Amino acid sequence: MSTPNRAELENRLSQLTNMLDISAKQARLTEVEHDLNSPDVWSAPERAGKLAREQKALSDVIKAVEGAEGLLGAAADDELDQVEAEIVKLEDTALLSGPHDHSSAILSIHAGTGGVDAMDWAEMLLRMYLRLAEKRGWLATLAEEQRGEEAGIKRATVLVDGVDVYGWLKGEAGVHRLVRLSPFNAKNLRQTSFALVDVIPEVEDTAAAVINPDDIRVDVYRASGHGGQGVNTTDSAVRITHLPTNIVVTCQNERSQTQNKQTAMKVLESKLARLREVERDEERAAIRGEIPQAAWGNQIRNYVLQPYQLVKDTRTGIETSDVQAVLNGELNAFLDAELRFVK
Repeated sequence: MSTPNRAELENRLSQLTNMLDISAKQARLTEVEHDLNSPDVWSAPERAGKLAREQKALSDVIKAVEGAEGLLGAAADDELDQVEAEIVKLEDTALLSGPHDHSSAILSIHAGTGGVDAMDWAEMLLRMYLRLAEKRGWLATLAEEQRGEEAGIKRATVLVDGVDVYGWLKGEAGVHRLVRLSPFNAKNLRQTSFALVDVIPEVEDTAAAVINPDDIRVDVYRASGHGGQGVNTTDSAVRITHLPTNIVVTCQNERSQTQNKQTAMKVLESKLARLREVERDEERAAIRGEIPQAAWGNQIRNYVLQPYQLVKDTRTGIETSDVQAVLNGELNAFLDAELRFVK
């Protein structure tokens, strides 16, 4: 591999500074810090939390640019590889320029073909994404989970809060395929299982997604799955059906029926806003959960545990034999490649 040219790196860094609009980010950081210093900011914990995460994200980008500039200025010619690695990270940040890339995300997982193994696989994916969020400093909240009769989950919805979350996770949407020796088969035969992952942005400005009360049906029922006694023995879970589109959202993670309804409405508003954006596109059906089918031939990534160990993305070609690390949330190489592929 050839050593990077200093002049080329200086040019790339200058272009990145303009693309990232560092001066605007510095101005926004000043505004956010002013808001966070307000005496009553924590009277609205959700907003305060978002501001704190935005402060960190803005500060991290500004410090990264300043650090790269300082590193380039002080680096000897044989140290330019390190400078280029930092610039590549900044280029990833600059690629997050889509209309919703800076938003939080709503991630849903649905078990597909494969019976109990598919439900167990869906739960493995849920854990993978929860660990990913933990590693990247995102706030992940399990809004709804429907468990399988024998094992695993039939579906789950996670609210992932943070800056640029949708931009990083949008490439995860699609069918994920697992090949392994089935722990649910008496003969321990090799089993192929599928699960569908759907990712949509959380829409902050939902003014355009005002929902007519006559267009929804609200059902309450007893929550199931993980949770304290109050969650599992009261009618706190909420299911909202949007009648014109037949979109259904549920929430059961809170003890309060009111809180669950508020969360479910937020998810519904985001889905409707996204639906309007793509109503002339096949993504409309994907948001409704109709396509693609979580079955053979549609997968975006294969996770093979037997007869060998390999995780391979069918779009970018990125692969690794460290399957357990991936299932433990180590997805950075895949996310980086997906970001460049999507763009």
